[in-house]
Amino acid sequence: MNENNIENPEVNNAVPIENNQEVSPIMTVKDWVITLILLSIPLVNIIMIIVWAVNDTTNRNKKNFALATLIMWGIAIVLFIILGSSFFALLSSIAPAG
Repeated sequence: MNENNIENPEVNNAVPIENNQEVSPIMTVKDWVITLILLSIPLVNIIMIIVWAVNDTTNRNKKNFALATLIMWGIAIVLFIILGSSFFALLSSIAPAG
């Protein structure tokens, strides 16, 4: 009996890889720590997220993270504009005519 169940992908939760699927190396904890340190620096974080999102040589895991971050930033900006304009519209409707 195989103790590690290497040959049984169901036990290892392994996903079979198709021939045309791109395989990226696993990012180590050190890679993620460096990534998070760069993202904690103002202005550098914006530049690096954009670079990682558009660069084809970036690790696929980091590229997906950067794309997800850009999507979340876009959603946050849209919500901020909608809520901000609603707030100012409410304030202007309450303010006395001058």
